[in-house]
Amino acid sequence: MSHDVHVEEPQGRLAPPCGPGGGPGGAAGADAWNHAATWEAVLVFTVLASALFAVLSDPALPSAWAAAGLLLALLPLYYVLGRPAIRCASARRTGLYFALLVLLFAVAAYLDPVANLVLFGLYPQCFIAAPYRRALVVAAALAFTPPLLTLVFARDATALLVMTAIAVSQVAFAALFGFWIGRIITQSSERARLIKELEDSRAEVARLSAERGALAERERLAGEIHDTLAQGFTSIIMLVQAAQAQPDPSRHLKLAVRTARENLSEARALIAALAPAPLDGSTLADALNRLTARLGEETGLASGFETRGTSRALPPPVDVVLVRAVQEGLSNVRKHARASRVRVELEYGDREVALRIMDDGAGLSPAQGHDGYGLRAMRTRVEQAGGVLRVDGVPGGGTTLEIFIPDKEL
Repeated sequence: MSHDVHVEEPQGRLAPPCGPGGGPGGAAGADAWNHAATWEAVLVFTVLASALFAVLSDPALPSAWAAAGLLLALLPLYYVLGRPAIRCASARRTGLYFALLVLLFAVAAYLDPVANLVLFGLYPQCFIAAPYRRALVVAAALAFTPPLLTLVFARDATALLVMTAIAVSQVAFAALFGFWIGRIITQSSERARLIKELEDSRAEVARLSAERGALAERERLAGEIHDTLAQGFTSIIMLVQAAQAQPDPSRHLKLAVRTARENLSEARALIAALAPAPLDGSTLADALNRLTARLGEETGLASGFETRGTSRALPPPVDVVLVRAVQEGLSNVRKHARASRVRVELEYGDREVALRIMDDGAGLSPAQGHDGYGLRAMRTRVEQAGGVLRVDGVPGGGTTLEIFIPDKEL
């Protein structure tokens, strides 16, 4: 909710409605109470000083002691009604407090004019606890009630004239003073509102970032599971099925056991957020060569791996992208290509690294869909690394998958 800032005539009050627990509501309330606490010290000082001066002006007069007593009564009145009224926007409590405040002060000022000193502590309260116009009415009541009592009870024309002139000057001062406080009120409220909006915006940005991060992490984990565990289980199933069809299943069972162990290693690496298992303790070329050779062992395909250019260390994220791409590409060759030969090439260029997976299988027909989850995940990984992925193939002419990733460290 926005609050308009009125420079010509401040309308706001410093104290906001009560928050939970009776305290100031929100950041604006805390800021308001800091201002109110400052004027609280002014009130206590002026009350005590006025009471002391009233007594010292003529200790023999009962009226001086009565005025001092009425002034001192303002302090418990403030702590019982005034302070809660400043902290919480209760119109009934504020109205009762102002009525008793005017009554006590007017009688004290009628008994001893020294009591007017306490106005320096009362006027700020008016403009802190009430809107500008209402506070100005209370300030006028504080200024003109003593002259009114003088008119009714003393009938002293000279004293009435002097007190009226003083009252007019006091109201003028209160109006200017209240305007200044109103400026502080509106600026403080606007600042508190802007701070609240900024905090809300930061919280919303943090929430959206967390949601986006969680979504990206779920997608990453889905891709990791698809590229590692799911493919490993597929290999195990195919090897076990092949073993069942052979008189001597030992070779296929050994490969199945090795694949299961590697799958377990992948699962542990995934859980521990480590590098992919094929890269543990080996170079990228060694890992890709091992993956290619394993496909040949498991399927009987003629498989080959070749490295071109000068080998160099790549950033770990690029290594991961290329390993996962080979895993997914070879898995597709196994499941869909119906190929007899597959070749993997890793080429180190001057400013980029290229990966190619080529087979002599069925190829791609125009009506054939080749944008499944695995390929989409692969494309996403490559694009996140700043690269591009291409898939080319003709029916009966095999398929070529190419990945180009710029080497940003060059």
